Amino acid sequence: MRLRHIEVFNAIMLTGSVSGAARLISVTQPAVSRTLQHAELQLGFALFQRAGGRLQPTPEALALHPHIERLFEQLGDVQRLAAGLKAGRGRGTLRVLTVPSLGHEVFPRAVQAFRAQHPGVLVQHQALHTPQIVSALVLQEADVGYTFSAAAHPALTQERLAERRMVCVAPHGLLPPDVLCAGAVGLHALAPLPIIALEGGDPLGQLLDHALREQGAGLEPVLTVQTYHVALALAHRGVGVALVDGCTAASADRTRVDVLPVDPPVATGVHALRATTRTQSLAARAFTRCMQQALEQLPAD
Repeated sequence: MRLRHIEVFNAIMLTGSVSGAARLISVTQPAVSRTLQHAELQLGFALFQRAGGRLQPTPEALALHPHIERLFEQLGDVQRLAAGLKAGRGRGTLRVLTVPSLGHEVFPRAVQAFRAQHPGVLVQHQALHTPQIVSALVLQEADVGYTFSAAAHPALTQERLAERRMVCVAPHGLLPPDVLCAGAVGLHALAPLPIIALEGGDPLGQLLDHALREQGAGLEPVLTVQTYHVALALAHRGVGVALVDGCTAASADRTRVDVLPVDPPVATGVHALRATTRTQSLAARAFTRCMQQALEQLPAD
């Protein structure tokens, strides 16, 4: 099948008619009909049959369609990459991605310092989860991204900026006085308490699961969340104990919750990621320095 055949085939699959396909790809109905006939002639079998005024895909068409969908997804990636390359040529704009936890305390501090040095640069920020950040950087839709987990991707270069410990955020009254006096909490001590856990696919969630296995500690979550600040908000409301990163814990309201590091320490690094094939701009390097300084300004875990 030629590319034009594939485009027409996909348009008919999406709309169910020649007229709908013609409107979708901005050509005439006769042109769609001719292209479809030519595709079926080359393939040697029918792709559609008329039923009730609509075109119904044949079994052969249904078998082809998943492969066509993947092809269009790849074409979409190419278009996004081209748009990213075009946007990257513009001066005066810095596209920054962070995981949500870095967007509440660290990113605002970094922007404040960066704006003092580079007032003419427009910063465009998005808070995304790590897999989305990796995908966007590979497609060159952003200049730099900041995550908690290292990204082993051949198209990306990474720099470790800081290390933060996982901490326990507990509503007042949940942790025993002896634990509060100790200044740190072991995972075993949390076993009887209601736990707000991070999803298993989350980088910190995986670190915590590994630590639990090593220590033989079993925690029974009452709730799992995808975003660390949701876990913090739930702890503020007294729902349970949140196990979050130190950057998130910097936003904790100490009048409502106790914040203690986990012992033995469960540490995670904060990383700056960028596309290997692109020369890092002066603005991106400066912003990474500001992020590193902002991390150093946070209260100790």
